[in-house]
Amino acid sequence: MERENVYEKPVNLGNILKFAIPTIAMSVFMSFYTMVDGLFVSNLVGTKALSAINLAAPLIQLVTAISTMLATGGSAVIMKKMGEQKGEEAKEDFTFLILVNVVTGFVMCGCGYLLMDRIFAGMGLSADVSGYCMEYLSRYLLFTVPILLMNNFSLYMIASGKATLSLICSVAGGILNMVLDYVFIAILGMGIGGAAVATGLGYSVTVAAGLFVFSSKKSLLHFKKPVLRFKVLANAATNGCSEMATALVTGIITMMFNWTMLHYVGEDGVAAVTIIMYVLMFASSLYIGYSYGVAPMISYYYGKQDSVKLKKVTGTSLKVIAVISVVTVAASFIMTKPLVSVFARPDNPVYGLAVTGNRICTIALFFIGFNIFASGMFTALSNGIVSAILAFSRSFVFMLITMLVLPAVLGVNGIWMATPAAELMALALSVGMFIIYRKKYHY
Repeated sequence: MERENVYEKPVNLGNILKFAIPTIAMSVFMSFYTMVDGLFVSNLVGTKALSAINLAAPLIQLVTAISTMLATGGSAVIMKKMGEQKGEEAKEDFTFLILVNVVTGFVMCGCGYLLMDRIFAGMGLSADVSGYCMEYLSRYLLFTVPILLMNNFSLYMIASGKATLSLICSVAGGILNMVLDYVFIAILGMGIGGAAVATGLGYSVTVAAGLFVFSSKKSLLHFKKPVLRFKVLANAATNGCSEMATALVTGIITMMFNWTMLHYVGEDGVAAVTIIMYVLMFASSLYIGYSYGVAPMISYYYGKQDSVKLKKVTGTSLKVIAVISVVTVAASFIMTKPLVSVFARPDNPVYGLAVTGNRICTIALFFIGFNIFASGMFTALSNGIVSAILAFSRSFVFMLITMLVLPAVLGVNGIWMATPAAELMALALSVGMFIIYRKKYHY
């Protein structure tokens, strides 16, 4: 069938990009969700509200972490079974994992409402910023289940040969988010809570499409009576734990950035960190999107033991990432002031901090893409342990070291240098793992 023959086509740049371009675009639009919130909030509510979005980010990252784990890990397990010609079993597992997402979403939503008061109360924030944090998160948590399902349905659409549909959903959701941000904040005066609701409704577009698509038996993957194979859940969690670690420790590192900035500069520093994270998030979304796009190919060829095609995918991918790295670094340097001015005016203290910080942090873009791809590739190869080591070291261990050492030596500039230094250390580890496991996987 045509759906299955997608993986049987020759592996060349053109066919790889047919998988990757829709997921890159999807990932970029997903990054827009948060960036657009920040854009409207900073201009229509104020930079204190922008700080609140970043302060709430660690809790939001927890939701994203679980979602990413189940989506990427589950996709690797299921597509490996498809490559092994175990289609019916793969569909049963797919349905089971979707149900796990729904249950997990309800549990996380309840826990979030129970704990958020205590979390924000212990930060020593001003009354205004604390109020903004509570308002934003309380609305965001209402969409916990759709957020979990959105990430999963996006990847499973891609795995089913419906990458274009996944892209359309992401674009439609992003546009809806932008429109609703303006309507809820500028017209209806819902403030920062309106931004959270707009984001949640934008996510829901992919959920609605996914429920429709996967209810049809014509889809390569579709809902079927689930079989509770807890080994499948364990394998999905193991394979996806690196991506979960990346998202989870991103929240932890965000907290460290926030606390450090509050210590050195105050709430203006948190706003500056938020702007720079938007720039890095946008650039990283290119690499994440590419890795998501080629992951089903890697899993399929690994399951089929087709080392020739696996080598071609890997080699081409490294070249593509190198090109993207050079382009994003150049663009970030050139566009620093225009990008920052979108969120903060030149007369705002946040502006100067963000301009300096972005120019230093941009160096990290030389390394981020290779590190993201390395972690994603080992996930696709069903080696969640190595993937987790790479992701955890990069996102937590190395960042922890640089965040503790560099600010103490260099002050505020040390905070900005922490990310490039950590990514360079992670690159060395990624190269080492590539070399060690090359003979095992024949890539």
